[in-house]
Amino acid sequence: MKETDQAAFQDLVGQYLIRHRSILDVQSKLVESSARIARALAKAVTSCGCVQIAAERQRFPANLSLAEVREQLSTHLQGEPCERCRETLEDEVGTALFYLAALCHVTGLDLGAILRKERERVAALGLFHLT
Repeated sequence: MKETDQAAFQDLVGQYLIRHRSILDVQSKLVESSARIARALAKAVTSCGCVQIAAERQRFPANLSLAEVREQLSTHLQGEPCERCRETLEDEVGTALFYLAALCHVTGLDLGAILRKERERVAALGLFHLT
């Protein structure tokens, strides 16, 4: 999203934020939308089967640099979401973005400025921004 797109999106969310205008509503809807993302991914695995999760302990070989270790680590996700699951995930992520923008609007925060600040922080810290 371009910086102007972020501001326009946040403004639009502010205009249409009527039913859930209370900070308590916004906060609970943001948490709910996050849970719906997790549920959509779980259903892609358990109901559809288009993706699988093959999790195991991550190994960090001592003789590799941090950049090389990144290449060795797994996401534990195998396959790609089918069209239907991808659409569901995109819808749920979109809803989460809506409520994230709503939270910023209600609290007077600038979502675009937050994204720029975080991008700069990640870029400055590079591999040391281990999260």
